[in-house]
Amino acid sequence: MEKVFIVGAGIMGAGIAQVASQAGFSVCVSDISLEVVKNSLEKVKKGLAAQVEKGKMTNEEMAGILGRIEPAESMAKAAEASLIIEAAPEDLGLKQKIFKELDEQARPEAILATNTTSCSITEIASATKTPERVVGMHFFNPPTHMKLVEIMPGILTSEAAVEKTRALARQMGKEPVITNKEGPAGVTSRILAGLLNEAVWVLQEGIARVEDIDKAMVLGCNHKMGPLALIDLIGVDVHLAKTRMLYTKTGDSRYRPCYLLEQMVQAGLLGKKAGRGFYDYSKDPAEPIGFFKK
Repeated sequence: MEKVFIVGAGIMGAGIAQVASQAGFSVCVSDISLEVVKNSLEKVKKGLAAQVEKGKMTNEEMAGILGRIEPAESMAKAAEASLIIEAAPEDLGLKQKIFKELDEQARPEAILATNTTSCSITEIASATKTPERVVGMHFFNPPTHMKLVEIMPGILTSEAAVEKTRALARQMGKEPVITNKEGPAGVTSRILAGLLNEAVWVLQEGIARVEDIDKAMVLGCNHKMGPLALIDLIGVDVHLAKTRMLYTKTGDSRYRPCYLLEQMVQAGLLGKKAGRGFYDYSKDPAEPIGFFKK
């Protein structure tokens, strides 16, 4: 049984852990503390229990999935894994620190993958002595439902590492897309960032209300979710960090973030994870928050 080691037990890390376990991998998850990991895995358990209640999974299947996931007190267990996936916050310095340690702990043939949406693969890999095995392996939220995994090499990533990552993604039941080279935010996140950013500008300029912007894109463009609701799901802070990075790297005004996003982050309106963003999630159904109703 191949082993996967995951750094980061947030929404993405926990989701990737579940995906890997469901595919039959043995999974180990680490974070800043054992308590954080255990709390995160408890949420995974609740999600699986809901699937059992709906008849989409048996108790035995749930037990098997949970039984293949274990919390780790440190990154020492990374030495047992053939695939290591970092799913920490979008902070280049933090990721470089993590990869420096992983490079020292991991066995030579292990793949060091990052789930980053906006940080440079090459810059992350620069913290290691083996940049040829560092690769972008971007899962999409929620990892348990989204089929795509976008694989992006850094400037020094080997073809062998890319192909091994592709094979592992397929083993997890995902459909991989591989970029020809590294580019800021890759394919999906870059295109999406421009679309989402434009939606915020339309709101800031007072052209339409939150609910009408989202309704227009759902009914007029056949999107499953409106752009502002999607930013809430991604995280307003995460979207802001991505657009800042793209604007800095490309100099393209398409990615110039609205001041409204800065205000929302300062006000703690970070989206669904905070209970409020463009919408107030304490309401059922969610409603645009006060100053967006005008």
